[in-house]
Amino acid sequence: MSHNRLRWIAASAAIAVALTLSGCTDQELRGWLPSEAGVTDQTSRIIGLWSTSWIVLLGVGILTWILILWAAISYRRRKSDTGLPSQLRYNAPIETFFTIVPLILIIGFFAFTARDEAVLEQANPNPDYKVEVYGKRWAWDFNYLTDGVYSSGIQAQENDQGLIEADSLPVLYLPVGKSVEIDLESRDVNHSFWIVDFLYKKDMIPGQTNHWYFTPEKEGTYRGKCAELCGEYHSLMLFTVKVVSQEEFDAQMQALRDAGNEGRLGPEYNANHNLPGKDGNTEG
Repeated sequence: MSHNRLRWIAASAAIAVALTLSGCTDQELRGWLPSEAGVTDQTSRIIGLWSTSWIVLLGVGILTWILILWAAISYRRRKSDTGLPSQLRYNAPIETFFTIVPLILIIGFFAFTARDEAVLEQANPNPDYKVEVYGKRWAWDFNYLTDGVYSSGIQAQENDQGLIEADSLPVLYLPVGKSVEIDLESRDVNHSFWIVDFLYKKDMIPGQTNHWYFTPEKEGTYRGKCAELCGEYHSLMLFTVKVVSQEEFDAQMQALRDAGNEGRLGPEYNANHNLPGKDGNTEG
């Protein structure tokens, strides 16, 4: 392949990518993710990693299609051709290109993902609030450990039209601008704790405690659900997250206290009691 042709291909790919990106909406530029920067202290980093990845892959895809079309047009069989075309056994430059470029892409994606994952998973030794979340078929228990109160939920209820009754969903309250540690536990089978707009989810595994550290930065109401198929009513294992002001958060904690919900709904309510390493039981 001549240098002139390579230059034309590279220029065409660059123009195509530029035209594509210039017409993108804000939603497209963040990779159609269901959130925006600033919802938590983590969403900007996640959006940056995701958007950069799909833009790079978009460029790779456009270049690939250009090369396919160019090869199909340049090397098509013409009416004047007779016999078989020239057969090439090896092409070291092209084979090297097809090996090195994907390797560079894989290493790059891995490096940036590992870098951001290390930041997202970094523990906060002194969070402002600690919340313990138990997943159970098919609902959630929330223990507000810092305030010594709890709330217990039931699975989502459907009305006669098959629509979810929003008032039936368990609600997790979080104070805006305060660092939070969420300890994740399961009472029975594997679940996954997913706050959709926070762009992050973590597994809930029986016998194991996982942790999530973040700071909610924007007041609002957000959707939550289980992201691990856990049984018959998995689709109804929903919850709501409300990020509120400190005053409203304190009022909600006091309301739980006034309702008699003081203490903690701990592992004594687990449906699965035969867990290794729990309560002195070391046998699976």
